[in-house]
Amino acid sequence: MARTIQLSAEDHRRISDAVSNAERHSDGEIVTIVSELSDHYQDISSRWAAAMALLFLIALPIAPGFWRGAMELVSSGWSQDYSPAALLTAIAATAVFLYFVATLMLENMNLRLFLTPPNVKEDRVRARAVQLFRVGTESRTDGRTGILLYLSTMEHRAEIVADSAIADKVEPARWAEAMAALIDQVKEDRPAEGMIAAVEQVGAILAEHFPKSEGNPNELPDRLIEL
Repeated sequence: MARTIQLSAEDHRRISDAVSNAERHSDGEIVTIVSELSDHYQDISSRWAAAMALLFLIALPIAPGFWRGAMELVSSGWSQDYSPAALLTAIAATAVFLYFVATLMLENMNLRLFLTPPNVKEDRVRARAVQLFRVGTESRTDGRTGILLYLSTMEHRAEIVADSAIADKVEPARWAEAMAALIDQVKEDRPAEGMIAAVEQVGAILAEHFPKSEGNPNELPDRLIEL
């Protein structure tokens, strides 16, 4: 499995302070969540394992001599005529064996993530961010000004999901710079610095559109949530 990114107690404090500072200038409420993994991609593992078994079956008609030679090798060099039933059984058993070997290999999360298409990882991270947003941020503020900054460390991907009032005023493209700053730092093994930079940029955008009003309460936690 990929090395887990560690966030210290000091990192948590610094990120929480950054959120508090950003919210001093805006009615927006920033929620920060860091997750090791957004999905286990079991379906991707199964598809690759099935593909390996299928490729073996496809290759049989292309190189039948290789298969017969392998059968003779297994039988210690004794050449013999195999019945169709015996051949089909051996072929099926080999395909099943290859499927399970591939499944075991893909227990390694590094390999599984490497073989997962980038667009699939993006979709899964986005889906997880939206799920967490709906549970803990959406419609939790009077002005619908909550925003979730979500980082999934093993996929090296981040998402920003905003409540309705923010989404109505801020184009999604405005968050791109904040996400880029976050991911660049994560790739350098500096996740805390990345989260702080992203919080500062998100806070600046919120202050522009939702300046701090008199008596606005702190409705969502400032602390970093680590899953």
